[in-house]
Amino acid sequence: MTASALGKLLEHFPHTEFTQVRLPFTDTPEKIEVAKAAITQATQQDGIRPVVIMSLGNIELRNSLKQSDAYFVDLFSTFIDPLGEELGEKPLTGSGIAHGIMGSSYSDRMEAINFTLNHDDGMTNSGLEEAQVILVGVSRCGKTPTSIYLAMQFGIKAANYPLIPEDFERGSLPAALRNHIHKIFGLTIKPERLHSVRSERRPDSKYASLENCKQEIATAEGLMRNAGINWADSTSRSIEELSAIIMQRLRIQKV
Repeated sequence: MTASALGKLLEHFPHTEFTQVRLPFTDTPEKIEVAKAAITQATQQDGIRPVVIMSLGNIELRNSLKQSDAYFVDLFSTFIDPLGEELGEKPLTGSGIAHGIMGSSYSDRMEAINFTLNHDDGMTNSGLEEAQVILVGVSRCGKTPTSIYLAMQFGIKAANYPLIPEDFERGSLPAALRNHIHKIFGLTIKPERLHSVRSERRPDSKYASLENCKQEIATAEGLMRNAGINWADSTSRSIEELSAIIMQRLRIQKV
């Protein structure tokens, strides 16, 4: 279910046609072999590697599946395992654990995750009145992972919006956000770090150039300052720390 929600990230790539195949309760070696066969078949049919979004807790089954030729988005290795290392506690991995731990708030968290994925990167302005926080900042400053963490861990409906050249030219936030100033929080980042991150995606482009990064960040910070928006520097902060700052500043209660 969480993996299915994360699958909505594919909506960021509207020019690529995806065929979704769900393999729920893949929790035995036999089922892993079935999944590996399905991955192989998909590769042979389409000639490209499948994208596999997985939430397998059992590390042996997880590693076995990863022997397949696919691009894996692993919920446990990306979110759960690093959090366990930080807390010094081994995470529970049994089937259905999420239901048991989250209790009556489980559906609220799933609703928050779906809301956040649907409102990622300015995908839509519809329903912003339901958002508990709206993150703004230049492209690639950490808005998406922070938003998803807030939704997954705390059941917070988090939207995020990238500040783009049109906003800078206008010198103000887009009209759709102006009625929600009280729940907007900004993220900024050091130009050198942004240059490095963007260069991995679009090397030798104006978008990734250090000079452009410096200009965008300075303009974005000025825009946020004029709008009375608080912000935090994401350069050396973890998403856990950023989330704590955001909830404290906006006085958001955990679910």
